[in-house]
Amino acid sequence: MRTIKYWLTTIVLAAFFAGCEKETYDDVAFAQAGNGPEQLSAMFEITQDNTGLVTITPNGAGAIAYDVFFGDNTTTPAKVAAGKNTTHKYAEGVYPVKLVGYGVNGKATEATQQLTVSFRAPEALDFTVTVDPANSMKVSVTAKATYETNFKVYFGDVADEMPVTFLEGETVTHTYAAVGNYNVKVVAQSGGAATTELVKAVAIVNPVLLPVTFESATVNYEWINFDGGGVTIIDNPQKGGINTSNKVARMIKSGGQPWGGSVLTLGTPIDFSANKIFRMKVFSPRVGAKVLFKVENISDGGINYEKEVATTKANEWEDLVFDYSGINAANSYHKIVLIFDNGTMGNGSANFTFLFDDIRLTNVLPSSLVTLPISFENPNANYSFTDFGGNITTDDIDPTNASNKVKKTTKPNGAQTWAGVTMGQLAAAIPFTATNTKMSVRVYSPAAGLAVLLKAEEKGNSSKSVETQTVTTVANGWETLEFNFANNTSGTPALNLANNYDMLSIFFDFGNGGSGKVFYWDDVNFVTAAPATLSLPLNFESATLDYAFTNFDGGNVTVVNNPQQGGINTSSKVAKMVKGAGQTWGGSYITLDAPINFATQKIVKMKLYSPRVGAKVLLKVENLTDGGKSFEKEVTTTVANAWEDLTFDFSAINTANTYQKVVLIFDNGTAGDGTANYTFLFDDIRLN
Repeated sequence: MRTIKYWLTTIVLAAFFAGCEKETYDDVAFAQAGNGPEQLSAMFEITQDNTGLVTITPNGAGAIAYDVFFGDNTTTPAKVAAGKNTTHKYAEGVYPVKLVGYGVNGKATEATQQLTVSFRAPEALDFTVTVDPANSMKVSVTAKATYETNFKVYFGDVADEMPVTFLEGETVTHTYAAVGNYNVKVVAQSGGAATTELVKAVAIVNPVLLPVTFESATVNYEWINFDGGGVTIIDNPQKGGINTSNKVARMIKSGGQPWGGSVLTLGTPIDFSANKIFRMKVFSPRVGAKVLFKVENISDGGINYEKEVATTKANEWEDLVFDYSGINAANSYHKIVLIFDNGTMGNGSANFTFLFDDIRLTNVLPSSLVTLPISFENPNANYSFTDFGGNITTDDIDPTNASNKVKKTTKPNGAQTWAGVTMGQLAAAIPFTATNTKMSVRVYSPAAGLAVLLKAEEKGNSSKSVETQTVTTVANGWETLEFNFANNTSGTPALNLANNYDMLSIFFDFGNGGSGKVFYWDDVNFVTAAPATLSLPLNFESATLDYAFTNFDGGNVTVVNNPQQGGINTSSKVAKMVKGAGQTWGGSYITLDAPINFATQKIVKMKLYSPRVGAKVLLKVENLTDGGKSFEKEVTTTVANAWEDLTFDFSAINTANTYQKVVLIFDNGTAGDGTANYTFLFDDIRLN
């Protein structure tokens, strides 16, 4: 202040001397004799935008300059000339603003004036909560308001939550640990005490979406069980091989219905626009277990599509493939239905316990291999087959349906008798079992009566093979040929269920040299055995079928353990007829579940164990309700106390009638006496 004082004095004296050219005055006491400035005050203008900006204009009588001390933590004053002002930003609060005014004589006067700075509450607060489309547990928050300095957000999922501070224009994110409904609160701060807050609810759901891996702790994998199926999510008890994940699903099929299973509803419809191959890892207790994979509309179960495959491995993980290339993608499918061993009642044992995991939709078959059934319709499957022996196989279209893709095989002049085509390696081994031994191929043949042979073998090991053949029955038309590998071609190895048959070859007009014949073929498939019904052949081996014979007039049939195992009949069960006293025509009949099909086969054969040579055996078939519609043949035994195979020629039967009953009468015309001489064993009644 001393500097200012001397500076002002110098200015005054300089002005004085500048106005007097000739006179010299050395006395300046009059300038220093007055008082300092008086009536000091300040005018405060506070900007109403919550910035804390204050304009300070000092005033005072006799003051030519001011020092303004802001009263906060600022230590250096602002220097303000008379008539001017200064600005300063304050936080909300009360401040002692000190003014020091300087007069022309350099004297100073002080005064303190109280400044109150208060902020208005923010207005027009709004914010958005957006769920991350890639992570349904994650949200992002943005906010806006007027008169705010910043925001604080509370996500509402923990006690004593520490809020996150952010500015307008910024985005903050948060990931919830669990699904649920949460109240998100945003507080807009004014920079002072005044605040404004807004609360919005957000629902955090984590829908089940493909792929289904069972690994998420926040997803509710809610399987709905039905008719004996039971699915739970468990720790993986079989880590290893192709599946080392921590969590898997377990299906236990218990008593209920043969179709017992479970259904899972996804959060969105399945997108079949690009991918149509389902894959699922399965750990099965046995080879040949059927796995049905079905998708359904969320509200109309009639809108569905399904595929069934069989397991090829026991007690290890395998990746099953379900080819959905034929699905109608115009429909909507939300539900996944799984049924293991459809058609067989479960019992809740280890034999009906399956693990499954990693349900996913793709367009990739394992190693580009094909799966059964082979229909040639999947653009992503590898249908490149290999000809041998002079055959020529090409892609073609169905001669009766231009929209159906098929294979065309030509056996040209000069082709070998054994010329054929190998279909390549399958994605999984053919699921042969003791009761499921058949395959089928749709064939369009140029003539009836041509032999077609189908061969199954293990890729890279031709010694492990089995083959069987049939003949065409239709010329220039489609038919489905069945190949029963249990009836393997003479001279070739028998079907061995321990082998891994994963390659197929087909031979047209087998045994004849090429002559230019052309065959179309399609739909190579494994034939799954139908549910057991009481029909021909009758072998009395089923534990579930009711072999209910109706006895009449002295005949009496029971099913017993085979007391004469050997020769041509080593089966476990047979039927026993004891003809007792009654009528000479005493016998028994059994009613089948459906009429016998005599369309193509009219020879009936039956194995018989007779106590004597020359015993008469009458085999008769009748209409279900009209016994007058019948046909019968009688033959005599040629062997005593040993099994023989009797033949009954029904070639003259009227196939316009239906026949559902099988009647047996032994020694028709002679009354029995119930002794060993009238006791007969019979088995394997079949069409041949």
